[in-house]
Amino acid sequence: MGNQFKLAWAAEPEDQGKMLREFLSSREISKAALTDIKFKGGRLLVNGSPVTVRRILEAGDQVEVYFPPEEASPGLKGEHIPLSILYEDEYLLVIDKPAGMSTIPSREHPTGSLANGLVGYYRDIGNEATCHIVTRLDRDTSGVVLVAKHRHVHHLMSKQQKAGHLKRIYEAFAEGIFTEKKGVIEEPIGRKATSIIEREVRPDGQYACTYYQVVAELKGFSYVELRLKTGRTHQIRVHMSYLNHPLLGDDLYGGGIEQLKRQALHCKNIRFIHPFSQKEMTFTAPLPADMNSILDQSKPV
Repeated sequence: MGNQFKLAWAAEPEDQGKMLREFLSSREISKAALTDIKFKGGRLLVNGSPVTVRRILEAGDQVEVYFPPEEASPGLKGEHIPLSILYEDEYLLVIDKPAGMSTIPSREHPTGSLANGLVGYYRDIGNEATCHIVTRLDRDTSGVVLVAKHRHVHHLMSKQQKAGHLKRIYEAFAEGIFTEKKGVIEEPIGRKATSIIEREVRPDGQYACTYYQVVAELKGFSYVELRLKTGRTHQIRVHMSYLNHPLLGDDLYGGGIEQLKRQALHCKNIRFIHPFSQKEMTFTAPLPADMNSILDQSKPV
């Protein structure tokens, strides 16, 4: 069965008499996944023998699920790009993405993305999965990115994200001094009518919620920590601009580029529950050199 992704469990006493379908459903194996397993080269085994989802379980039965083989997207070219890996196991990767690297390829930047680097890395380690990025960052935002190594793991982490159990903390340098040192921005965000890229606060936009807290006040800007309740495109950048505190370097949303040529935004921390060990995991990426340099040169107000 080669490099097929596999999960295994022992049926507990409370599983006695359950149909395999029910057992797997309670372990987050969706109907769509079971259909794929049946028709696309996966297998269900109980005590080493192939079975169907109608198999009735007994306590102590050894259940194995082999998911269908994955293939990397044909249009996604693997590249040898150095990756700063903060954590890796057979299910997940946590990566510190540098500013200037796209998360996925685009028409403007077809190569050099994190996804290109992951496909190249997977090829080296013999993982035949395609690229499943759970938490994306803008090209010029640095910091922590969570990657699932298999479609099913991506499904589990996306559910966790929607339920609000996957949390990220961002650091940013925003222009000016805040009147309110701590607050919540709840303003809907939508695409700007005159732009393909730009977003704006608009009444018909999607609900968006950002929590912010000023960490330090420096000459001309504030060092701010932010947490997101929602994950809209450019959310922090749009909300900071809406407060008349655009990020340093973010010329798309009104920030000056004298000190920095990219938005001063860094995802410093991620916290989530591991989908299989159920342990809480936390990872932190240090502030990158360009933002550190500005801090070193800036004096407190």
